[in-house]
Amino acid sequence: MTDRPVLVDSHCHLDFPDFEGEVEHLLDRAAKAGVTRMVTICTRLSALAPVQALADAHAPIFFAAGTHPMSAAKEPLVSVEELTALMAHPKFVGIGETGLDYHYTADSAEVQKKSLAIHIEAARQTKLPLIIHARDADDDMADILSTEMRNGAFTCVMHCFSSTPALARVALELGFYLSMSGIATFKKSQELRDIFAAAPLDRVLVETDSPYLAPTPYRGKRNEPAYTAHTAAVGADIFGLPLEDFARATTENFDRLFWRASGAAHG
Repeated sequence: MTDRPVLVDSHCHLDFPDFEGEVEHLLDRAAKAGVTRMVTICTRLSALAPVQALADAHAPIFFAAGTHPMSAAKEPLVSVEELTALMAHPKFVGIGETGLDYHYTADSAEVQKKSLAIHIEAARQTKLPLIIHARDADDDMADILSTEMRNGAFTCVMHCFSSTPALARVALELGFYLSMSGIATFKKSQELRDIFAAAPLDRVLVETDSPYLAPTPYRGKRNEPAYTAHTAAVGADIFGLPLEDFARATTENFDRLFWRASGAAHG
C-alpha cells in the first residue's frame, strides 16, 4: 500500500530480458511510487507464454497481446480467432500492440496494414482497446483508423504518442486516447507537451514503455514501471493540476478504457 497518488503504467514490456529475475523488486519499487497496476505487452504471439505467466504470478500485472508492426513480416499472420480466443484468460485486457512503423520497416508496409486490420476486427469483437504503435506513418494511420471506424466502432489508445498534431486530432475526434510516455519529459519535447495540453484530460493515459524511453531524470537508463510517477508529474504540470488530480484522472481513464482491469484494487 502507498499514500502516494495511485497511478497505472498502461504499457510496459516486463517479459524482456532487461527484467529477468527482477520482477518482484520492480513491483515493490512500483508500489512505493504509487504504481499499483501495469499492462505488460506481448509483441509476438509466439512469445505469449512468459507474458501470461507474469500476469498469472503477480496480481498487479495484466497483459495485452498482438503482433508488433516491426515483427509483422517475420511472424505468421495472426488471425482474428487467435486474438479473440485470448479472452478466455481473465487478465487479458487489450489487443496489440499493433500499428504501422515506417521508420525501420517501411518495406513491410502492406503486411503491416493486413495485420492491423485483423487486430482492429479483434478489438471490435472483444470490445477490448486496440493498442496502436505509429511511427513515421501518420497519414496512412489516420486514413486506416478513420475508415475502419466507419466500418464498425472500436476503442483505441495511441500508445507512447509522439506523432503530429494532425494525427492527435484525428485520434481524439474518433474518441481514442493518447498515452503519455517519458518522451513528454524530455527538454526538446515542447511540441509534444503542447499536443497533450490541447487534449481533453479524460482521454490521456500514462505509461513507461519500459525498458525503453526512461523519463527525465533517468533518460538513457533502463526504464521501469515506477518511473510512471515522473511522467505523471510532468503531465500534471502540463494540465496545471496537482499531481493527485492528474493521477486520479488518468487512473479513471485507464479503468474506463481497459475495463477488464478495472475491478482490481487501487492500492
